[in-house]
Amino acid sequence: MRDEGERSFDEFVEARASALLRVAYALCESMHDAEDVLQVALEKTYHHWKRISRDDPEPYVRRIVVNTAISGHRRRRSRPEVQVAAVPEVAVRSESDTTDLRNALFAELRRLPPRQRAVLVLRFWMDLSETETAQALGCSVGSVKSQASRGLARLRAAVAEPAWTRGN
Repeated sequence: MRDEGERSFDEFVEARASALLRVAYALCESMHDAEDVLQVALEKTYHHWKRISRDDPEPYVRRIVVNTAISGHRRRRSRPEVQVAAVPEVAVRSESDTTDLRNALFAELRRLPPRQRAVLVLRFWMDLSETETAQALGCSVGSVKSQASRGLARLRAAVAEPAWTRGN
């Protein structure tokens, strides 16, 4: 028989999992990685649910998602790169298609360092204030401002640079 804590956890997951998955996807390199990050975050949340469910648990869970994504990036960076014999052809995309534009933005976002990416996702995707973002990341408001400024500058430079000139 399920207790009240398990039911409230299930209700939370049902209500907020898709929003948390979007945050994880914005921070990760693939949807598979985002699903893994969310799974780990929810597992950690479940173990402490009675303590954190007294208040609004979403900021706490969001911070777990961000920290898990950042630490996962560190682990992936230490693995060797897999070489392939031939690079697959890349189809030419229409710039007027919003889906392609969103995909391009996510690709550029994923090239940012994890902290800059986390700041941009929390500030502009999740629409958190600078103070809320600083609290979620456990850093100062000044760090949020500088990371946001640097991240936006890198995104602007990447968008201004034609795709065919990158990597040459």
